[in-house]
Amino acid sequence: MVLPELLVILAEWVLYRLLANSCYRAARKLRGYGFQLKNLLSLSKSQSLHNNSHHQQQQQQQQNQQIQSFQDSLNPIFPSITKYQEHVDKNRACSVSSDHHLDTFVCDVDGVLLRQHSSKHFHSFFPYFMLVAFEGGSIIRAILLLLSCSFLWALQQETKLKVLSFITFSGLRVKEMDNVSRSVLPKFFLENLNLQVYDIWARTEYSKVVFTSLPQVLVERFLREHLNADDVIGTKLQEIEVTGRKFYTGLASGPGFVVKHKSAEDYFLDNKKKPALGIGCSSSPQDHIFISICKEAYLWNEEESMNKNNTLPRERYPKPLIFHDGRLAFLPTPLATLAMFIWLPIGFFLAVFRISVGVLLPYHVANFLASMSGVRITFKTHNLNNGRPEKGKSGVLYVCNHRTLLDPVFLTTSLGKPLTAVTYSLSKFSELIAPLKTVSLKRDRKKDGEAMQRLLSKGDLVVCPEGTTCREPYLLRFSPLFAELTEDIVPVAVDARVSMFYGTTASGLKCLDPIFFLMNPRPVYCLEVLKKLPKEMTCAGGKSSFEVANFIQGELARVLGFECTNLTRRDKYLVLAGNEGIVR
Repeated sequence: MVLPELLVILAEWVLYRLLANSCYRAARKLRGYGFQLKNLLSLSKSQSLHNNSHHQQQQQQQQNQQIQSFQDSLNPIFPSITKYQEHVDKNRACSVSSDHHLDTFVCDVDGVLLRQHSSKHFHSFFPYFMLVAFEGGSIIRAILLLLSCSFLWALQQETKLKVLSFITFSGLRVKEMDNVSRSVLPKFFLENLNLQVYDIWARTEYSKVVFTSLPQVLVERFLREHLNADDVIGTKLQEIEVTGRKFYTGLASGPGFVVKHKSAEDYFLDNKKKPALGIGCSSSPQDHIFISICKEAYLWNEEESMNKNNTLPRERYPKPLIFHDGRLAFLPTPLATLAMFIWLPIGFFLAVFRISVGVLLPYHVANFLASMSGVRITFKTHNLNNGRPEKGKSGVLYVCNHRTLLDPVFLTTSLGKPLTAVTYSLSKFSELIAPLKTVSLKRDRKKDGEAMQRLLSKGDLVVCPEGTTCREPYLLRFSPLFAELTEDIVPVAVDARVSMFYGTTASGLKCLDPIFFLMNPRPVYCLEVLKKLPKEMTCAGGKSSFEVANFIQGELARVLGFECTNLTRRDKYLVLAGNEGIVR
């Protein structure tokens, strides 16, 4: 039964492409030629019959009317979104009526608020389903979702959505989906916001309602918490409870998958008031019907904006993107996901090789082999101090911002001397593979201070006073404890860049952090050792420990181009994992 259906769908597609589109284009051209010929005939006739200025003015008016009617006939039913922007800029800039909050702005997420990156043959929202499958499900679920691309192209759009939803959500815990929607998806949604549509969204005073056929749990949290949407109407998924845990069945509940124009008609039926503004995607026939109920409707045309930079700048994000979780550092389109799975076995053995090199070989040999394997290390120093501390004098305290667990490792190999690293929490596996001595702190101010003083008396020490990693260009609040230990303080600016996998996690297995980082094809580590802190800027020079910590935070932010915050480790883990940073 499946083969005949596929043949019928394929035949319909061929007929549409070869016959319908070509006939439509031919008709458009003939209509255009007809108007042009009519214009030329009327022009020559009017010039031969009327020679005075009065008749010339009438003829000019007729020409303008014909040209306008010709242009209108070629335009789609709804104008482009650029027309709305011009209209706003000229006539609405300072005129917001008092009852605008009673009007409504409606649109969809797929292809309107978010730019399309995936082929429509698979479904433009495929990357976000893949993020849920990989981050919230398992690698097996992600592979099954990728394999579905082999037949998605032959299905209707609604059927594609049903297949993607079933593979992604069937058997998925509701709790896991909550974590993904809170800590993983917002980063990718923000990076792919449609700049032109978002400009209208942010500027309008209308109430904002989003209608979408997508599963509501996939987009609702982002739309409400980041874009301040007033309501979200999407497809609700069935949930079942097994031994006190809730799971998705992968099937739509109630009336099934949302049909946008029908849901919008039902939604506004009680109000007896049409939405004031609607924006749809020009390539979606359903969107044309959906926005037809609006008083004012426009279309987003991707082809018109291909030459424009339509990416929303970071400084214009509705909320700063400071914390996010998940392992994938790229948008997993079908081709990008396929490349990742091909790379996985290669990357794993490469990570094992890089770890072995760092643990077993001397620093200079390890650096050389690491660079040959694709690891790029940029090191710059203004202050080298390779000697052991004199008797009765403490060692140097290197103060780093924290990007990954490998910060002390790369600093040690770059300096070419052994350092001792103190950490707030480290898994047993990470301690085992570390090529330097690590000491765990107890989160007791007095005991931790005494332990660090003992270590400084034996040699140089490296500490990350943020207490946790941060992926984005922000620095968390520095704990001031280190400033009370010594006056020999050397700040170190650290940055790490990846292309495939993040080497940090808040809710996953932290013991795998070094492996995921070193599985990247070409990971980058940048370190800059700054000048030793002047004595007058230390506690020995009369400064308080808080002033010293804030000064170093500001210096590192200046060198890295980052922004300082007052957020802490506790803030990060409460946002991303719902705990205070328990290592598993």
